[in-house]
Amino acid sequence: MSLKQKIESEIKSAMIAKDKTRLSALRAIKSLILLEETKEGAKAEISADDELKLLTKAAKQRKDSADIYEQQGRADLYEVEMAELKIIQEFLPKALSEEELVEAVKAIIAETGASGPKDMGKVMGVASKKLAGKADGKAIADHVKALLNS
Repeated sequence: MSLKQKIESEIKSAMIAKDKTRLSALRAIKSLILLEETKEGAKAEISADDELKLLTKAAKQRKDSADIYEQQGRADLYEVEMAELKIIQEFLPKALSEEELVEAVKAIIAETGASGPKDMGKVMGVASKKLAGKADGKAIADHVKALLNS
């Protein structure tokens, strides 16, 4: 079942349950999918990788907005963003723990044969593809940098 079909099914369930927050988050995801499908030069169906990128981007936007609202003392808006983020994360792969991320980065460094900071680009290219949706890009970059500099 594609992400679009899952979302449509979840939207129906949220409507029946009268869960406005869930319905809002699901409709936002569906909107992103429809925009991606109808943009110029797009194929009829979007790939699983593209779906993952859309969800990751939506989750990052919610997280960034929530951080801003928290800094500004807007608890009402912060709660809405965090609730939507939680719903979006249901459709993302399980995130790696800190230890799992370090182990994955070490394995990628060994696989690419990287030996120092000059190889960061090579390692990041592989790591970004392998760990897409499982870890934040900034966290991956921080671990790669720390491991290559040690």
